[in-house]
Amino acid sequence: MTTETFDPKSFDPTAAPSVSMTDAAITHVRKQLVKNPQMQGIRLGVKKSGCSGFKYDIEFVEQASDGDITIAVADDVKLFVAADASAFVKGTEIDFTKEGLNSTIKFNNPNAKDLCGCGESFNV
Repeated sequence: MTTETFDPKSFDPTAAPSVSMTDAAITHVRKQLVKNPQMQGIRLGVKKSGCSGFKYDIEFVEQASDGDITIAVADDVKLFVAADASAFVKGTEIDFTKEGLNSTIKFNNPNAKDLCGCGESFNV
């Protein structure tokens, strides 16, 4: 049996975070950007919150913030990853799903070890 630990302090923020988006997520973001032409892309961050420790923070933004890592997920869609979130979201796939009348952005994060029951927060 092996034990794997995760130390966000030892993470190299200059390394690419390798965050990706599914075609469905890109299509959803593209539609939102058309409605808001001043917006350049979306910004992914994390905040301390919820019963499991962290929650995803995603917002449409006009430009990258200082320290953000920019990923061109499509020719017309940019994803900005907050520098302080890189360690927590490395390898994450952002998806967009529709179930009946409900639609949601989902995060398939290989670093998430615990998820809360309502799906709002995670722990690494």
